[in-house]
Amino acid sequence: MYKITEYTKARAKELGVTVKPSKTKGKMIDVFKDGIKIASVGGIGYMDYPTYIKTKGLEYANERRRLYLKRHTNPDIKDGKKTPSYYARVLLW
Repeated sequence: MYKITEYTKARAKELGVTVKPSKTKGKMIDVFKDGIKIASVGGIGYMDYPTYIKTKGLEYANERRRLYLKRHTNPDIKDGKKTPSYYARVLLW
């Protein structure tokens, strides 16, 4: 089970959402807005930015973050709707 980092909790607070460990198989976190689940994000088999910092160091983590963000450059907000990809990017990276 994924342990939610302080980084992710702080990012969630900035967005006005809450996060909990995911009950969806294969996902890291569930994202809630006003108590309603809006997304399950993060592949359990992958690391996120804070985990890379902790295990591999800041320089390596910054490179992984750069590459992740490069792969996810398309706008994720369409008609005001925030997608699971959007939440993965802003909460985990």
